[in-house]
Amino acid sequence: MSQNFQPPAPASYTEAPAPAPARGNVGLGIVAAVVAALVAIGVYGAIIKGTEREIGYAAVGVGALIGFAAGKVGGRNAVLPVLGALLSVVAVLAGQMFGLALIAADALDVSAVDILLEDTSALIEAWKTDANPLTYLFLAIGGYAAFQVSRKIAD
Repeated sequence: MSQNFQPPAPASYTEAPAPAPARGNVGLGIVAAVVAALVAIGVYGAIIKGTEREIGYAAVGVGALIGFAAGKVGGRNAVLPVLGALLSVVAVLAGQMFGLALIAADALDVSAVDILLEDTSALIEAWKTDANPLTYLFLAIGGYAAFQVSRKIAD
């Protein structure tokens, strides 16, 4: 009596493949870029508070982070580099404002949230007073970095 023995099929034949990570989704790319911008605002503000000065080259990092998030998650879409550039400019500016609010909060012994919500006009005036041509240049460079990184990282 001969027994017909057949070994079990390898797992790669019987198990479903793991789902691929979401890529090329414009909506997720936008969400990733916004989240990256929020993180960058906090980090850039903390850097400004820690050094008590604006570090223009950090704007390049802000732009690169936002562009990387948009391009990596969103893939190739003409909207994402432009959105990344705009978000980068807003994030650099908001990070500078946040840094100024943190410095002022320490000096005045109040909450940074109070300064951001109640003394916004004074904060904007302080930013305008401190702004110089390099401030605007680094805003533009941050936007350019986001645009280029988003384009090049997308597949």
